[in-house]
Amino acid sequence: MTAPTQDPGYQAAGAPPHADEVRGSSLGDLMRQVTTDLSTLMRQEVELAKAEIRQEGKKAGKAAGLFGGAGFGGYMVALFVSIAIWQFLDNVMDSGLAALIVAVIWAAVAAVLYSMGKKNAERIRGLKQTNDSVQRIPDALKPHPEGVIR
Repeated sequence: MTAPTQDPGYQAAGAPPHADEVRGSSLGDLMRQVTTDLSTLMRQEVELAKAEIRQEGKKAGKAAGLFGGAGFGGYMVALFVSIAIWQFLDNVMDSGLAALIVAVIWAAVAAVLYSMGKKNAERIRGLKQTNDSVQRIPDALKPHPEGVIR
């Protein structure tokens, strides 16, 4: 029995075929090899995307939980500070006007927080590794919108 590396039909996984091997192969064999390689490439890209989504999802889930807890704590602080300001202003002016002033202050705070959140959301990196890997797929495998020119 010969070792796999001594077998003339043996080719290491991922190794490009030599010119002599291609000349001796039929068109059907070459198409089968291309189809197999393309299928392997697509499976690997899907697995990379899944792994990257899981990794980023875990980070996002943990951060969301922590932000949720901080948000609730902040809400409670804001509620009681708002009531205190409202009561303080109620000593000086009408209660309705005091409540309106507190509401306007919170509207301004909400607008600033929304703006900051939108800027942070635009910086989410997405699937960087998968995108980089897909960019390296040869142009011959990518569809061309202008069609095939013969």
